Amino acid sequence: MKQHIALLACLSLMPASAIAFEYRIDGNGLDSDLLGELRAVSLAAPMAADDSLATAQDVVAAAQADYARLVGLFYDRGYFAPVVSIRVNGREASEISPFAAPAQIDGVVVSVESGPVFTFGTARIAPLAPETEVPPGFASGVTATTGAMRDAATAGVEGWRNQGHALAALDGQQITARHGADVIDAELRIAPGERLRFGDLVVEGENRMRVERIRAIAGLPANEVFDPEELDRVAARLRRSGAFDVVSIEEAEAAEADGTLDITARIVESKRRRLGFGAELSTQTGLTLSTYWLHRNLLGGGERLRIEGEISELGSEESEEEYSLTVSFGRPATFYTDLDFYATAELSRERVSDLTIDVFDLESGFTYYATDKREYSLGLSYEAANVTDETDGSESSYQLFGIPATALFDYRNNTLNPTDGYYGELEIMPFIGLSGVDNGVLSTLDARAYKSFGANERVTLAARAQVGSLAGPDLTSAPANYLFYSGGGGTVRGQEFESLGVELDNGDTVGGRSFLGLSTEVRVKTGKSLSVVGFYDLGYVGSESFPDGESGDWHAGVGLGVRYDTGVGPIRFDVAVPVDREDDQDAYQIYIGIGQAF
Repeated sequence: MKQHIALLACLSLMPASAIAFEYRIDGNGLDSDLLGELRAVSLAAPMAADDSLATAQDVVAAAQADYARLVGLFYDRGYFAPVVSIRVNGREASEISPFAAPAQIDGVVVSVESGPVFTFGTARIAPLAPETEVPPGFASGVTATTGAMRDAATAGVEGWRNQGHALAALDGQQITARHGADVIDAELRIAPGERLRFGDLVVEGENRMRVERIRAIAGLPANEVFDPEELDRVAARLRRSGAFDVVSIEEAEAAEADGTLDITARIVESKRRRLGFGAELSTQTGLTLSTYWLHRNLLGGGERLRIEGEISELGSEESEEEYSLTVSFGRPATFYTDLDFYATAELSRERVSDLTIDVFDLESGFTYYATDKREYSLGLSYEAANVTDETDGSESSYQLFGIPATALFDYRNNTLNPTDGYYGELEIMPFIGLSGVDNGVLSTLDARAYKSFGANERVTLAARAQVGSLAGPDLTSAPANYLFYSGGGGTVRGQEFESLGVELDNGDTVGGRSFLGLSTEVRVKTGKSLSVVGFYDLGYVGSESFPDGESGDWHAGVGLGVRYDTGVGPIRFDVAVPVDREDDQDAYQIYIGIGQAF
């Protein structure tokens, strides 16, 4: 007997076999879009697939849950008198005990009748804070939906929260359906609560990072009137520091006696150290190897130390190796919540035309984050360089002191795959020649704009303008790495990398003191993940300090490409050809990368 009981217990623990069945919705004249929505919200519908692992008991439970889901969808479309019947093997699902499900399920048939569309009779929400905008869908004579009522309640609560009433909430609702008239009367009541101020920032989850530094980075304005947008800024600052994997900001459920509301920051610190490396192979420039080591919390206050190195053009037949070694330090919230300190030291070797430039650069300064879309930086720099002319072996050197300043505006809707908005970055660096170079100003501007249109905004127009200027030193005495070239993936596709410069009287080609680049793209989505792109790039390099269009030369490139959206950014493949190709030029250039070209 005990053996039989044990056997039955074992059998009861074995999973029931999966089943496949027919699922059908009889809509009694409903349009196909609504029928599709009903099927999409159903829990039972996907269980009808052949590869489903659902058991008979799962199907019955799902069918019983579908009553509320289907009725809820009707309510959200303005139908407040629907009739829903769900039959499993011919029996109403609501009458089947989940503990006595049939052994086999042959079909689930859903019969629905929408009934008439209801409109709002009375649509009232009160009290409302000043400047609160009630959604237009919540008004007399408009189709009544539960979504409109939810949106109105949310707007009413958020209106008060924006005025400092942090604990505002929906206090009550009276919703009456007048079936004879097909009308919904809805009255919503908001309880604003008292106007509150920010209290303490309570930190939970800290490990190695000091709590006072977390509070300094977060910048919660204690004793100031509550503002929900300020909580978004607190979260953004903590994430921007790069010290945390998880940041969650929560409000206390009740206010303190002094009229303040405490805020809790729940965090998970990132691993302190990170090591990375990369490799890139180009048929034109050879192999590039890079690596970095990062410490995210060097002194317990969110300080970042990064050491990175790169060596490029390994195996290239056209040039010798280039390298760079950079050490950078950053500290968030230095002197001011949105003010970050930075310092960098870089040692590099760069090949420009027939010149080899060895540079040592020191820079430090501050970056101010005005908003999450605007930032400004100002620093001081020292640069020393030795320049070797490989044609005759002659050497020269220079030292300069600079004041680099940057303004960045990023209003793109997506960094790697923008379809709307604009981006602008202006860099200006006045410099004083300490030796070997005259005083001057180096300036660059990068402006981009995006606009999508058409059905589902599947067509995107993208445009980019780049401007560069070096004022002060002439071409023969200017720092070679401050001069401008054109050609390649970052300027004019289809033209060889840095193929356009300025020809001197002696026949040598050097970079110009001015640069103008114009690029346009038409991106067309042809599927869920695939897009095709057509583009035209134009570049100019001149000998004067401003691109006047007369002291230099132009070149252009045109091409086609494809993009495959991976979810984290599109994989880019472009093929471009030069316009007005010369005999010694390559017929085409190929570019592969992640993210859009600009």
